[in-house]
Amino acid sequence: MSVTWLDEPAKHDYPAAAAYLALVANPDEVESIVEALKEAPVTHQKAKDILRASRLELLNEDNAHVQADLEKIRRGEKLSPILLVRGSLALGFPLQIADGYHRVCASYHTDENTDIPVKIVELPAAAD
Repeated sequence: MSVTWLDEPAKHDYPAAAAYLALVANPDEVESIVEALKEAPVTHQKAKDILRASRLELLNEDNAHVQADLEKIRRGEKLSPILLVRGSLALGFPLQIADGYHRVCASYHTDENTDIPVKIVELPAAAD
């Protein structure tokens, strides 16, 4: 069983990312990040590396959302790429999975070395 992916994130992934980011950033930063995500190129990262860099726990296969994504994988449905905001090693900020945490976990359960298409952007520069 292998994971297949859409070429680009689904349109509804960007508002979902904005909803999450609104919890950790101010409205101007959220707008800037989401616009940057829309323009960012798709690259690839390993499922295991995304989880490590985000410092998030691997959700169990019995999590309802992970189960739903695993079922999509079994049916051969394509998953949407993941939206990421780069962390800062120097400042101790982890990578943020703005949208796609459950898809990352489902992919990891399929194969931790799964190459996942991602869009990744930097944090906006802090105002002086």
